[in-house]
Amino acid sequence: MLTIYNSYSRQKELFKPLKPGKIGLYVCGMTVYNYCHIGHGRVLVIFDVITRYLRMRGFDVHYVRNITDVDDKIIQKSKEKEIKFTELTDYFINALHEDERNLGIMPPDQEPRATEHMPHMISMIESLLQKNYAYIASNGDVYYKVSLFKNYGRLAHKDLEGLRAGARVEVNDSKIDPLDFALWKIAKPGEPSWPSPWGQGRPGWHIECAAMSTHCLGNHFDIHGGGFDLQFPHHENEIAQAEAATDETFVNTWMHVGFVQVNKEKMSKSLGNFTTLRDVLAQYPAEVIRYFMLTSHYRSPISYSQESLQNAEAALVRLYNSLRGLPQTTTQLEQEFIQRFNATMDDDFNTSEACAVLFDLAREINRVHESDLQRATILGNTLRYLGGILGILQEDSEQFLHGKIAKTESQDIEKLIAARNEARQEKQWEKADQIRQQLEMIGVILEDDSQGTQWRRK
Repeated sequence: MLTIYNSYSRQKELFKPLKPGKIGLYVCGMTVYNYCHIGHGRVLVIFDVITRYLRMRGFDVHYVRNITDVDDKIIQKSKEKEIKFTELTDYFINALHEDERNLGIMPPDQEPRATEHMPHMISMIESLLQKNYAYIASNGDVYYKVSLFKNYGRLAHKDLEGLRAGARVEVNDSKIDPLDFALWKIAKPGEPSWPSPWGQGRPGWHIECAAMSTHCLGNHFDIHGGGFDLQFPHHENEIAQAEAATDETFVNTWMHVGFVQVNKEKMSKSLGNFTTLRDVLAQYPAEVIRYFMLTSHYRSPISYSQESLQNAEAALVRLYNSLRGLPQTTTQLEQEFIQRFNATMDDDFNTSEACAVLFDLAREINRVHESDLQRATILGNTLRYLGGILGILQEDSEQFLHGKIAKTESQDIEKLIAARNEARQEKQWEKADQIRQQLEMIGVILEDDSQGTQWRRK
């Protein structure tokens, strides 16, 4: 039975989809004015794994992840570069998709862009104005009237007065309440704009996701997710807008992914301490990055460092080593390990415990590999199958362990290994050690076992 921690109630809840067997999932995606960093990558990987797992369990998942392709940061950066904002966003959308493919992320079923959903945003704003949840300010902007929404602050678990006291809001004499937020902004000279009943302008950030999610999944859907930093004010404001406009419950389950931290600080573009996904992908295989992101529970912060990536790579090497020499000749799977894996994932998608199940599998493979090849093969197929749900262990084991290497270099390494084995047979131990050291100097590690000598990249 699947339980999910609901940020709204702050407890694990038994998950029951609104429609039996079907799940509507919406995740707040990227604001495309720069490359994706590791923090974005964690959100992408977590919901990719969640979607894979739910589908494996038989659910028909409709996964929607938006793109914010107009906002203040995009406009500012396009001005700095002296290009059209669409030229900027098109470039970074293509970069996002490239990073996703390289990281093994499955594309969502729908990927709505804010600029393509202006009519839906305008319609929702009109509804809020008709119901007196919004007002046209003296500066021409349209604002949401926070004080009228009785449940405002429930997601963040804060009361209105507490929010006002601690809010970092710009001084704006046009607002009735400092917590009120913009639904529609009247365009300034030179800014991109769209026609509306209130004049040329553009939407506020929060109305974008409220309108796109309800358009794609209906007024009331199952799961809404994103990074932990979106909990307030973005997701709080989404709830206020959508529920006031539709008179329906907006979302049943709210999920938030913990920060990626650098030196105990959140990784973010605004702090300037971010490392882009493409930079890390140039250094490490995609599966190493995915494994690193799955070693902590998705709600917990995770610390990014070269050491943490090296540890992830070492862990994957151990798993791939257990698969060496095992044929993929049977579709039979070991149900005991599948049941254990499912139990950990059913407990709020506990990927760290799911990884532990994979290592138990690898240890069992190593134990029976020489005595019972048939059982080892079944266990190996099970390891690959469960790894696939996490998006790892999908490469040929030799290819992963050898790394990116030219065919001629691989042939040279094999010749040196053959020369070492010959020296060992002739008991020329000093020569054999010299060859081993020569290989280690170029980053090649030798492993001798009953099957012979195998090698991998350091």
